Order: sequence, then structure tokens, then C-alpha cells
Amino acid sequence: MSDQPLYRWLEQQGEAFGTPGMRPRWTSSLKDAVGTAYSASSRIWFTCSHGILNEVYHPTIDRPQVRDMQFLITDGETFVHEEKRDLHNSFEYIHPEAMGVRYVNRDPEGRYELTKEILCDPHHSVVLTHVRLQGDENLLPRLKVYVLLAPRLDGGGTDNNARAVDIAGRKVLLAWKNGWSLALAANGGPSSLGFSRVSCGFVGESDGWRDLMDNFHMDWEFGSATSGNIAVMGELDLATEIAQAERGNGASGKCAVEFTVAVGIGEGHHPAAQKTMGALAIPFAEHRSRFIDQWRRAAHPQWLAAKTQDGGKLMRASHNVLLAHEDKTYAGAFVASASIPWGQVKSDDDLGGYHLVWTRDMVQTATALLACGRAETARRALVYLACTQQPNGGFAQNFWIDGTPYWSGKQLDEVAFPIMLAWRLWKADGLGGLKIFPFVERAAGYLVRHAPITHQERWEENAGYSPSTLAAVIAGLICAADMAHAHESTEMAVFLEEFADWIEHHLEDWTVTNNGILHPEIKRHYMRIRPPECGEAYAHESCGKETIRLSNRPPGTRYEFEAREIIDGGFLELVRYGVRRADDPLIVDSLKVVDAILKRDLPQGPGWLRYNWDGYGQRSDGGPYEGWGQGRVWPLLTGERAHYELAAGRDITPLIRTYERFATAGHMLPEQVWDEPNRPGTSLRLGRPAGSAVPLVWAHAEYVKLLRSAVEGKVFDRIDAVYDRYCEPEGHKQLRRKLEMFSLRRPIQRMAAGNTLRILDEAQFDVVWSDDGWQTVQSTSSRSYGSAGYSAEITPAEDRGALQWALRWPEQDRWLGYNVEVKIETGNL
Repeated sequence: MSDQPLYRWLEQQGEAFGTPGMRPRWTSSLKDAVGTAYSASSRIWFTCSHGILNEVYHPTIDRPQVRDMQFLITDGETFVHEEKRDLHNSFEYIHPEAMGVRYVNRDPEGRYELTKEILCDPHHSVVLTHVRLQGDENLLPRLKVYVLLAPRLDGGGTDNNARAVDIAGRKVLLAWKNGWSLALAANGGPSSLGFSRVSCGFVGESDGWRDLMDNFHMDWEFGSATSGNIAVMGELDLATEIAQAERGNGASGKCAVEFTVAVGIGEGHHPAAQKTMGALAIPFAEHRSRFIDQWRRAAHPQWLAAKTQDGGKLMRASHNVLLAHEDKTYAGAFVASASIPWGQVKSDDDLGGYHLVWTRDMVQTATALLACGRAETARRALVYLACTQQPNGGFAQNFWIDGTPYWSGKQLDEVAFPIMLAWRLWKADGLGGLKIFPFVERAAGYLVRHAPITHQERWEENAGYSPSTLAAVIAGLICAADMAHAHESTEMAVFLEEFADWIEHHLEDWTVTNNGILHPEIKRHYMRIRPPECGEAYAHESCGKETIRLSNRPPGTRYEFEAREIIDGGFLELVRYGVRRADDPLIVDSLKVVDAILKRDLPQGPGWLRYNWDGYGQRSDGGPYEGWGQGRVWPLLTGERAHYELAAGRDITPLIRTYERFATAGHMLPEQVWDEPNRPGTSLRLGRPAGSAVPLVWAHAEYVKLLRSAVEGKVFDRIDAVYDRYCEPEGHKQLRRKLEMFSLRRPIQRMAAGNTLRILDEAQFDVVWSDDGWQTVQSTSSRSYGSAGYSAEITPAEDRGALQWALRWPEQDRWLGYNVEVKIETGNL
């Protein structure tokens, strides 16, 4: 703050001691709910769990500004109760269609209870908590209630500052860091000015929690805490209201008081304070009514409830969860989850959490909203992706809301999914005036230049040939080709189709083991991923040995595995998008292996692990994941299995019921659930959330799409152009089989006799070649295929033993520097 403060500083006990406080931590990721106003002008989000308010995000959904806020209650003599640890809480929404919550937090001995309603100001960036404190008429007059808030301004717990100030005769707590400010104030009854006393402190040293726990009294009233991990506390001015409540009590033996606490955040002290005081000037009942009215305009897809097994509760919550995770400044940007997995052990050195944009997760969300009939919302997502697409046509592994990359992995499915979203909107006549083909063409070009080897598959860990990734790549290329045909780019369309056909033709060569060891009766099945060969993109030091390295394994345990030792259910994406039929024998056999290795029977029903030997999850001793652990059951995989069963023509009602049973009391779907016996003294119970993200938006998207699929009796995600090409006999007959691809990212050593070799490169080139040992020499110039780069084709004579060539880039006047030789072999390779 400047030497000339905007507000009058309160005369307090000076600067708090104990700087900089304990090392900051975030909160549990097991959220009961995520809340926000439906209005775009209220740019603030909250999460809650364990009966209290958790992270608050502003001005975008990727920027947390608060760790948590809770009430401390004491009689001044015998106890101090901390809401999240000492009170019994129950949860419900304030309305079935609105994202405001109600907690009833009860004293274990039944002497008092707090009924709290938490929602956002419908038009401004303020979180409001309205409390009704009811208690025994003999106890209530002796109770002191305090609000304790831990700022995490600008997304971090270090270097926060706080000051106690006077605004128009009202005690207010201000916190600030890096241009962001937070104001905490309260309203009571007609005679109350909110806080009677306030204090700032350093966590673990001079904060209000430590003060009260010492002797049940608030002894410290520090006026400031500078540059540290801080907490601020205010005592509610309730004495007059309690006295009036006693007088009006009659013979009930109970009395009650009500008050409202507001947290406003802004760029600077004045905006934060003005929002907060302005929100408190309006009766909470008016905020509540407007908040609910806004959400009731959200047009919930009630017609999907016909296939639910819980009366539509999870459907309504899922629809809201999807909408709530869209940013309000960067329209169309959806984050993966407003949570930080295992946040209780995460500090400022791990900023990402799940409140980032993953293109994969975001397209799943947008597609689910399209399944709800919200084409306009899905189009906003597509526009956002068009604005974040990189010049090379790709996308960052994940990124902040403003498009700034966070991690650096390259994932081909995250390039294919936006093409598929564009195609779906095009087919649904949902593009409006958006001209999207250049965006699609660039993304398809990226796939051609980089496929079939992905740097990371959908679990973001390993490089190689992934069935799930290749399913998305094939589908994306066929979607792009379909759109190219419609834009009269026939040559480009055929080129993309032939590239997709080439991948489809080699799927089993690249992703299937013929010598499996996971099931005694099944030797041939899909693998999770097959690593790159030596000389191929992303090849590692053990290339050529068919081994992959898992980086999240527990210390001292095995971390290198043969590819054939690890399976996941990712090959089901081949059925989902229409690359393979549900009754394909290899799909059926691979599912038998999946069920033998990955299936877990839980009280809710069947669940599945991501893959065997997975280390991303709660540790075997129940501890949090900290770079290693043990993978647990993912509920969304039950949804993926249900989609397969639907494609196979079977009843999926039991799996829908199982999916719904995985939801929490607030209808939040976890990323992972605990799959071992209950652990006493912890929250880990069989089939209930573990410590990872809750909610996982992808899981909610999968559920919504599953309902749409069930209603229509057909997998909503299936792409008919793909299914017709690869699963219908007539379409399959038209595929061009005699084509092989070569690029410097993926050189090959042999090809089948009679095949045509297509050489690909990003720059214009000439190929000088011979199929008779250089006795005769021929030259072929490459042709441009837009963003896909350049291509040249060679068809050697079938009776030759080898094809040799050299490459020259004329614009650079540069040769490759060595000759390439490919053996020509008879038979089907």
C-alpha cells in the first residue's frame, strides 16, 4: 500500500509476528460443488468441500485467489470448533438447477448449527455466504463466531499482504499482491456493523486460528501482515442480534441470528472494496432470487433424463458443471477442473492444478454440450481453439486461459479432436458464419506431418503408436477430407483419405502383440502403446527392444516394461469413432484381457483402471500422489465401456446406474475412486473419491454423451463418414491398400512389392531414385499439399530387390547427405 492509504487504517496492535509463516498449501481436491453465477458479468467462481468455502477464482477460471474460508465458533471457555474438522455437515443445492450450495454444519453435541448458503453475486465478482446461526438459548449468547480466510492472491501463497481498514465506519480486511486486491466484510442485523474486531496474521504463527486455539479468546488484533503466507480473521458483531433473538424466542428453547459475509476481488483496493460493500448493500434474498433465476434460464436438457437412473440429478449437475467451467473473459475456454489434485500437499511450485485448458478435455466438453443441443456454446469453444492454434497447426499440451502454454508435450489426439468438433458443428449446421476450413486444413496438415507416432498418448506419458491416438487421427483426417470435398478441394481430400487409409491398414501391425502374456488363452491383443523404433521420432535409448518406461512408479520398483505387458482400454476409441466394428474379433479378445487385468468390482458396480502398472493415483498406504503412487479406478472408463456395449447392441442401463453411483452427494464425478478396503481415519472408502480431481469435467462430459447415445440408441461420437469407410463392406472395398509412406521422422527399411512409395517432407524437394542399383536414374519433383507439406510418389518395378534414392531441396540448394535404401519384399508386410 502507498504512504497515503485509500482507506483509514485501523489502530491495531501493529505488524503481526512470525513472518513469513508456514509454507503455503492448497486444499483438498474433493469438492462438493463448483459454483458461479450464470451471468458473464460475475467473473468469479468458488469451490467448496468439508462444509466450507475452498478456492475462489477470479477474474478467469484459471486464477485462484483464495485458499479457503471457514468459521470458528467458541464459547470462550470450553471449546473452539473449526467447521471443516469439528462440525458434522450435510450438503444440498439451493435449487436443483442452480449452482449455489447449502451446508448445515452441526455441533456434534447438538447445541447449535450453522446453515450456510454460498453463491456468487449475480452481476459482480463477489462470493456471498449467508449464515443462519441457531442454538440453545443458554449457549447462543455466549458464542463467539469468527470468519477465517486464507488469501492466495495471484495464484500463490507467498508474498501476500493484509491490512485492517475502516470503510465508512465498518471494519474491513484488505489483502493484496501483484496488483490484485481482496476485501472481506460482513453484514449482520440492523444493529450490526459486521466485524467487531479484526486481525491479520502469518499462518502457523500469528493467525487467528492459532490465537483462538490457545485460550478460546481473540487476544491478537494485528493491523497488518506483510509479504508472507497470511490469514485474516474477523469477529462477527452479533451481540445485539442475539439479545433481540432471545427476547423474541418465546418457549422454543432455541434462538437464531443471521449474517452475510462477502469476499470481493478486483484489480486494486477500490474495485475490491466497492464490489464487496455494494454486494452487502443488497439484501441476500434478492441476490439469491436473481442467482436462481439466471440458472433457470440455462435450458437444461430435460429430455436426456429419460435414460437416467437417478431421476436426472446427475444429468442436471453435469450440464451445470460443463457450463461452469467455461471462462467468462475468454469465451469458449473450458478448463479440465476447478481443482488441484492432492492440493493439500501442493505449494506455489506447482501452479497448474487442473484449472488449465487441455484441448482433449475441452473438446469432450464442447461435444457433450453439443449433445445437449447447445451448438452455440460448442461453437464458442471452436472459435477459442481457432484463436489458440499454433502457426504449425498444432496445439500446446495444455495452456492457461490466455493461450500461454504450460507443459510442452505434443499429443496428436489433441490436434485431431478440434477437427472432429468442427466437422460435427458443420454437420449440425452449427457453424453460423464461421469459416473454419483453413483451421481444419492446418490441423490436418499437422497430423500428416507428424503421424503416426505421437509424443504422448491420451494419458500424457509415453511416445509411440497408440490405438486411442490413432483412432482420433484417422477420424480427424476423414473429417477433414469430408470438409475438403465440400470445399471442392478434391485433390487435398483424396490425399488426406489415403493417409488415413494407410494408418488404418497398419493399425494391427503397429499396436497389436501376437505374443501376449497377460491372458493365458489370448496371445493376440491390442497394447496400450508400442514405443518408436530406432530412427523414428521420439525414439528413446532402449529403442528396438519394445520396452516403455513409466515415470510415475514408486521408488525402488520396476519402471521398464515390455509393451506387450501393458494394456489399456484405449482401443475402444476405434469402435467409438467408427474405425472398427464392435464385433471385431480382435476388439472382443482385447476386452477379455482388459477385464482380466483392469476390471475392479466395486459397490457401485464395475470400474476399470487406466492401465496395469499405472502409478498415477493414491499411494498404496493411502498417502497422496507426490510424483508416484498407484493408479486407481477412473469412473469415466465405465462410461467408455458403456458406449462400447451400446455399439455392440447390449443393454447399458446397469452401467448408467453404476456411473451415477460414482457421483458424490453434490453430484460431482471424481477422476479416480479408491479401489481397496476402507481405510479407518481417512476419507478413503471403497468406490468413493480418492485424492485426485473432483469434479473431472471429462467424466461429466462422458456421462452426458452417454445419455444422448442411450436416447438415440447409437453412439453419439460415432462419425458416419469413418464408419462407412472402414466398417461397411462397400466402403472397405474402395480403400487404396498399395501405398507406403516415408518421412525423415519415420524412415522405413522395406516395402511390399507392387506398392507405391509416397515420400513426405515439409519443404519442396526433388527425389533422385533408382530401382536397379543406379544403372538407370530417374527424378521426381514433389507437389504441394498445403499445410500437409510436399509429397512425391515412386512406383518401383515389382521384380526389383531394392529402391534407392537421394533427396534434394532446390530452394535451399541442399542434399540430404546420404542415400536411402528400402528393400522390396514380396508378400503382405
